[in-house]
Amino acid sequence: MCDLFMGIWSLFQCEKFEDYMKELGVGLATRTLGSLAKPTVIISMDGDVITIKTKSTFKNTEVSFKLGEEFEETTADDRKTKSIVTLEEGSLTQVQKWDGKETTIKRKTISINSFILQEYTMNNITCTRVYERA
Repeated sequence: MCDLFMGIWSLFQCEKFEDYMKELGVGLATRTLGSLAKPTVIISMDGDVITIKTKSTFKNTEVSFKLGEEFEETTADDRKTKSIVTLEEGSLTQVQKWDGKETTIKRKTISINSFILQEYTMNNITCTRVYERA
């Protein structure tokens, strides 16, 4: 099932990303740069280790993990989180926790594997980002 996510993905459409970053507590300067970025996401798998690389003019990040195992992550906005990714109902669901806060990122394929929809949720704010296969 994870094979559907493997590949190179380019940002195609984005809604409410600045609102989501504000809810995270991201400062104005970083929110402005983050809103302008058009990242490419590269998802690969080696055995049971999944790697997600995000590349943009703003910042590059890379995280590797095994499904269902907690790991430490430093996010693009420099939050130090404890994260866990699971495969639930065809979605890669990532939960990040830090400083008593929590956010969820769901990745699912749509449109016959041509697009990935990412939904970022914190409190009552949900951002959607659609990536197309590059």
